[in-house]
Amino acid sequence: MSTKLHLRTDGGGRPLVILATPGQRHEVTQLQRLLDAGAVKRTGPDGRPGRGRPRIRPAKLVADKGYSYLSARRLLHRRGITPVIPTKSDQPRQPSFDRAAYRRRNQVERSVGQLKQFRRVSTRYDKRAVNYLAWVTLAAALIWL
Repeated sequence: MSTKLHLRTDGGGRPLVILATPGQRHEVTQLQRLLDAGAVKRTGPDGRPGRGRPRIRPAKLVADKGYSYLSARRLLHRRGITPVIPTKSDQPRQPSFDRAAYRRRNQVERSVGQLKQFRRVSTRYDKRAVNYLAWVTLAAALIWL
């Protein structure tokens, strides 16, 4: 009866990858798909487009406690990505947790808020998930403009 949106954003909070799954689906199951899709163009020191292929791997991945599983951390370490994920209360603490980087997670939350400003996205009038994802993608494109 519900739909969950999984987002991967760039450093400015603009959506790069959007996945829609049933509401009961867990976040960790979509981590690999989020990482495999989307690329970020390199920028030079002056902010203009730089040389080289677009970056597929981020240096750090900031996520909420829903991604705090050993399988997710292993996947990130295999790809050379530093996880910035707080641990759940029943898990051992990570000594290398970067609080300053985790504070930037609010950009993803604000990106979701911007998507929800579009009434058709926030209320989900569409019966089919494909149509709903198309409207979400259109809203993301308008955010980029």
